[in-house]
Amino acid sequence: MTSTGYSLTEHDDQPRARLLELLGAIEPWDDLERTHLKTATQWIGSGAPVYRVRKPDVPAMHLVSYFVVLDDTSGRLLLVAHRKAGLWLPAGGHVEPEEDPWAAVVRECREELGIQATASTITGELPFFLTVTETRGQGTHTDVSLWYLLNAEADTITSYDQDEFDAIRWLTAEHVLEESDELLDPHMHRFTRKLQHARAGRHCG
Repeated sequence: MTSTGYSLTEHDDQPRARLLELLGAIEPWDDLERTHLKTATQWIGSGAPVYRVRKPDVPAMHLVSYFVVLDDTSGRLLLVAHRKAGLWLPAGGHVEPEEDPWAAVVRECREELGIQATASTITGELPFFLTVTETRGQGTHTDVSLWYLLNAEADTITSYDQDEFDAIRWLTAEHVLEESDELLDPHMHRFTRKLQHARAGRHCG
């Protein structure tokens, strides 16, 4: 576990303290994730609003829960063709006011993929990765995204939210890394390399 460098005080409300705890549980993969963790920690600790209250961009920086579904047997990852973003992304959505980010994963997983969220044995119900990203298109804003890892067999996902997504795809980590950055979340390659490292370490352990 890495330290966030922020000391909680008696004035911290419980949801904000919980967010700082979650950030502290993330081991940064590289210098960029280390920078993003510092940015997110300072943002949460500052008392700034962290939840989206009006679509698409109020406040201009707000919290998102991503979840990457892994079929552990085949090593394939699920990506969705997001209609608004025009990119292949992990599933997920905005965290509601005062909602725990894991509860957002459970809710969004049920709504978007029609399955119960099952936490990966690699991470449990803790985020695996964190990114701070400026969105593209109308209503540009900054997403502070906690990336969670779920387990599911590919054949158990038989439907998806067609209002949100054009299609879904199962890709091996190697195939994800072969895809152009222009087609994916800008941090998808970094997440995939971090996941490869974690899975290799688990299998060696």
